Amino acid sequence: MSKEINILIADDHQMFIDGIKSLLRKEAHINFVGEVSNGVEALSFLENNKVDLLITDIDMPEMNGIVLTKKVKQIYPETKVLVLSMHDDKQIISEILLAEAEGYILKNTGKGELTKAIEYIIEGSTHYSKEVLTIMMQQLKKQEQNNEELKGLTERELEILKLIVQEYSTANIAEQLFISPRTVDTHRKHIMQKTQSKTIIGLIKFAFRNGIVN
Repeated sequence: MSKEINILIADDHQMFIDGIKSLLRKEAHINFVGEVSNGVEALSFLENNKVDLLITDIDMPEMNGIVLTKKVKQIYPETKVLVLSMHDDKQIISEILLAEAEGYILKNTGKGELTKAIEYIIEGSTHYSKEVLTIMMQQLKKQEQNNEELKGLTERELEILKLIVQEYSTANIAEQLFISPRTVDTHRKHIMQKTQSKTIIGLIKFAFRNGIVN
């Protein structure tokens, strides 16, 4: 990543905020523009500041990370959200997925996964840790599979959808399938229309629900 990334951290534990900043202090392209202790403060900060990525905890006073994520996606859709929490509870993960955060990783993760998550999200993809993905799949597979939804997708579209879920970027997909990035974008647009998905997270939910990935 060469583009400067403006990051806001929301967490009510200063030690955690300091830890994140320490882990990423050598990343020249990362610019920490603010730190807040709850969702109310985060929304107030976003009113007057450009933020590319919000890194938020879930448990915070006044407004928790789930409500914050929903409001950010509604009011500031251009701001990406990475949830960083100790929670691996199925219900909470489901709520974060429904809120359509671009990423969810656990607080016991290392620097490698954190930087990878930031990179993927900023490049327009998503990143959910393996533990979180496993729980997501278990939850979504409980929903009734509707094979009628799949009939409208072409073989190429299904192929691209699988790669999207595996966090491939447009450039990566183009290279993998020997097609142009513009063609990938066209297929992506058609896939989103056919699946009635508004976001990448929506595509992921569709893919898990219909057994396209395992």
